[in-house]
Amino acid sequence: MKIIYLVIALAMVLGLFMLVPQKDKSIEKKTAIIQTGKGEVEIALRADKAPRTVANFSQKATEGFYNNLTFHRVEDWVAQGGDPKGDGTGGGQMVTELNDLSFSEGAVGVARGGDINVSNDAQFFIVKSDASWLNGQYTNFGQVVRGMDVVQKLEIGDKILSITIR
Repeated sequence: MKIIYLVIALAMVLGLFMLVPQKDKSIEKKTAIIQTGKGEVEIALRADKAPRTVANFSQKATEGFYNNLTFHRVEDWVAQGGDPKGDGTGGGQMVTELNDLSFSEGAVGVARGGDINVSNDAQFFIVKSDASWLNGQYTNFGQVVRGMDVVQKLEIGDKILSITIR
């Protein structure tokens, strides 16, 4: 009889263990390290808010897609790069993932054209100052956590030497 109670107790413990939420590997915290000629920029990627965008960016970075591409647009409020053509016209398309993240200083977003539902799959930008007019209009998928001083120094033509995902 004791064995039956032991088996039942063990089954109950195992059953309870199965109810414990398991970590969702698809939204693990990741960072991107952008190496430029002016230094490193570290970005906390937000897969919890833009999972497809983070997956796309991470895959491209891991494959070396961004290596030696340039920042083709740099203004007082933004630095934009990742265009394979280097002039703001390159890259493919992907679905826009709007979210509630604010485009405050250091926010990282995805370029897009006139259709709010279609974003560029290659070009990304970092806002150098608050840009609240972008909120709810562009995919926000990250935040600079180190290296904002480097972003502020970027100029048109500066290279993205590499992007490492950790």
